[in-house]
Amino acid sequence: MIESVSNPGGERYSPARQIGRLLTEEFRQDPHFYFFSPDETTSNKFDEIFEVEKRAWGDMPIKSWDLPESPDGRIVEMLSENILFSVMTGHLMNGEQAMMGSYEAFFPIITAQLLQQMKFIKQSKDVSWREPLPAVNLLSTSTCWRQDHNGFTHQSPALISTLLSVPSGLANCIFPIDDVAAEEAYHYMINSRNVVNLTTFDKNDRPRYIDSNHARYQFENGGASIFDFVSDDEPDFIFTAAGDIVSHEAIEAIHILKQDMPEIKIRFVGINALSYRAIGTVSNKMNKDKFEELFTADKPIIANFHGYPETLKTILENYAHRSRLRVHGFNEEGSTTTPFEMLRRNMASRYDLAIDVATILDRDVLISKYQEVLEQNHLHATQHGEDLIQ
Repeated sequence: MIESVSNPGGERYSPARQIGRLLTEEFRQDPHFYFFSPDETTSNKFDEIFEVEKRAWGDMPIKSWDLPESPDGRIVEMLSENILFSVMTGHLMNGEQAMMGSYEAFFPIITAQLLQQMKFIKQSKDVSWREPLPAVNLLSTSTCWRQDHNGFTHQSPALISTLLSVPSGLANCIFPIDDVAAEEAYHYMINSRNVVNLTTFDKNDRPRYIDSNHARYQFENGGASIFDFVSDDEPDFIFTAAGDIVSHEAIEAIHILKQDMPEIKIRFVGINALSYRAIGTVSNKMNKDKFEELFTADKPIIANFHGYPETLKTILENYAHRSRLRVHGFNEEGSTTTPFEMLRRNMASRYDLAIDVATILDRDVLISKYQEVLEQNHLHATQHGEDLIQ
């Protein structure tokens, strides 16, 4: 447990590594726990689990270079998301815990199976003798924003949109902002029943922003919270984001604007969970009063989303008039390029968010300044294969 963060954003840790440590402890404590992955356990940085458990390997020969393998191993890797999901749900229906990890772009392969499992969960609730089922827990990493070497084929947050469009009330999309929030998300997932949890996070080192109490508070209070270290009282603008990388861009945009326009007041509201038509989880959705407490009743909202912007915009329109909203996210503009260039291509970078505020305030000089910075990074990244902006 992290009790305090003295310098928010000053230290960096991998959310995926933290999840890997928690999975390792789960294997130690629960002899029936299984982990499923289509051969990406190591590349997704969950590989600490190999210190305590073996990969399922049948009776095939084991070579010296292989990872620990055994016929009764509980780490199941196979390059077939469909088969892995089928085996995992069978295990869950026996009342035993399991999780599945994969590259974000390939989780949509199991979409039809997920929807059928949600139908099963819905109907099983009406069967008196059936105990609540452990949640279908999906760990989604190697995301659209950080596929620097694989390119457009590995860039797709589509499953998020699918789950948030299903009116069953059985799916949570969780977006921990850092490693501390990822730990709290893990505990939420492992204790969930009769629901699907899709948790999305970066595998690389990310800035640490919040402590454990703050991360827990987000789950308990409607899926969002004010980040005091980067927020003013009585704000003129509300910045919000769901997703670790896009949240970082929103926070950096606030720093830029405060430097160039110190007179304006800004609040940052971090969103850690979304469900059908709502901020928050299916069991703790944010109501309108709470939304206005965090987002005010009338101030412009600049939003940045890990997935497709229309998905978040549709949810926000249940709370606020669309005239208040300017929503950024993944616009299906992908390539094998640098990290900041991916953000620029999709108009989800810190400077794109800052341009929104400058546009509202008719600050043409600042708009030109921010556009020039974006163009300079584009030219540098094209020529040198690295970003000017980190």
